[in-house]
Amino acid sequence: MINPIIAANWKMNKTIGEAAAFARELKGSLTEGMEMDLVLAPPFTALSRVAEILGDSPISLAAQNIHEAPEGKGAFTGEISAAMLVDAGCKFVIVGHSERRTLFGETDERINEKLLTALRYRLKPIFCVGESLNEREKGKAFRVIEGQLKEGLKNVVFDDTENVIIAYEPVWAIGTGRTATPGQAEEIHRYIRDFMAEYYGSDLAARLPVIYGGSVNPDNMAALMAEKDINGVLVGGASLKIDSFLGIVNYQ
Repeated sequence: MINPIIAANWKMNKTIGEAAAFARELKGSLTEGMEMDLVLAPPFTALSRVAEILGDSPISLAAQNIHEAPEGKGAFTGEISAAMLVDAGCKFVIVGHSERRTLFGETDERINEKLLTALRYRLKPIFCVGESLNEREKGKAFRVIEGQLKEGLKNVVFDDTENVIIAYEPVWAIGTGRTATPGQAEEIHRYIRDFMAEYYGSDLAARLPVIYGGSVNPDNMAALMAEKDINGVLVGGASLKIDSFLGIVNYQ
């Protein structure tokens, strides 16, 4: 049984004060015995403050990006290292988000380096894969996903895959208001699980969290989660307001 994962990616939104207020309200709204893993990914400036508020609550902290330098430091102006993220209280880090790929030119090779560095520092990567609208319409979705998985997970040993979360985020559904139907999402999630079974074994594939990201909201959350191979969501815009995020959290 895989605990549902609900991760909020705030992107370049929220000041320290706004992030702190949200974290405080979310923490106070949780009911005891919730069987899910909640993750907040604030901007870098708010990480330490949010970590203080979350304390020993069941909510975990994630970073939105990481530099691949394995040494944890270096002459990389404007970047942030794995060591810094751990020091700030992070347990997760988003790697390979489509915005990093398309807006910042991150290649599969660099994403792989980031993922390996994250694992080296015991950060759990939320590893994003997904096809563009053009690729989907040309029937290339499976081929694109396969390539991203092969390159992104290169040199990741079996034991480390236990700490990887794969997020399927169709690029055409991010911030567009368009959402993959539950059936479309399930089809790709099943493909990802079959790929992992082939490369890492069926036992690991059965335990692997595969989550969906792409215009998730309170209205489509239950239908997405009803699919067999969807183990959670990576939420963007709908995670910025406490009411809509709680609507997603309390989908059952």
